[in-house]
Amino acid sequence: MKIISKTFTYTLLIIVALGMLFPMFSMILLSMKSYPEGVSDFWKLLTNTYTFDNYIDAFQTDRFDIYFFNSILIAGLTTIGNVFFCLFAGYAFARKDFFGKNILFATVILVLMIPPHVIMIPLYRMMVSFGWINSYYSLILPWLVSPFGIFLARQYIQNLPTEIEDAARIDGASELYIIFKIVMPLAKPILTVLAIYVFLTSWNSFLFPFLFANDVDFRTLPVGLTFYLGKQSIDWGHLMAGASISALPVLIIFLFFQKQIINGLTAGALKE
Repeated sequence: MKIISKTFTYTLLIIVALGMLFPMFSMILLSMKSYPEGVSDFWKLLTNTYTFDNYIDAFQTDRFDIYFFNSILIAGLTTIGNVFFCLFAGYAFARKDFFGKNILFATVILVLMIPPHVIMIPLYRMMVSFGWINSYYSLILPWLVSPFGIFLARQYIQNLPTEIEDAARIDGASELYIIFKIVMPLAKPILTVLAIYVFLTSWNSFLFPFLFANDVDFRTLPVGLTFYLGKQSIDWGHLMAGASISALPVLIIFLFFQKQIINGLTAGALKE
């Protein structure tokens, strides 16, 4: 019975995995077709001539190098900002007592309930008044800290033992030393999950980069891909090539950090 159960489980997992990988596999194959509109069945998708012209055209005739650089820069700086600011805010909420602490943390939780579309117009008017439209300021600064990250850091730090921090204070350690040398290493699993979550969210973000960046020099990859969608037709070859390029960092992050993702998500799930 155990053999039958394992066989059924692995068979089901393989089927689910193939179902999830098939769209990406098809996307990559379509991106290497000179005329993807003529691919009418899976056999033609596998056997027709392959070419990298769509990738070459995407970088030569379009500004995909600029789009890729902007996405890396914006997602990278946003991730770094969230890791540090959410760590500081979470540490303050978890370890410090100050006036209005509970009310302030309640506002952080309430912000999580607000859909991003609600703040779209007020935030756009704010960026216009600051003169930050078509600049990196509007694409980076509003997203350097997130309420979800503050909540995540606060909940994790709150469950960490305080004895090491108290011993460091007795030895004369400053608050910055305690945060960076004690709390940050102990909170590494959850900070890794936060960094990956923020990077992927920023990398795939479309609405606000589309609103705040009308200039081609500040477009990101998701925004750049939309210009292959026309009213009368769709440029499938270049669209699939661009989507494959856009998916590459996500795949790399998953392949190299899947262990950290699992450890971070399961950290604290079991208590001794």
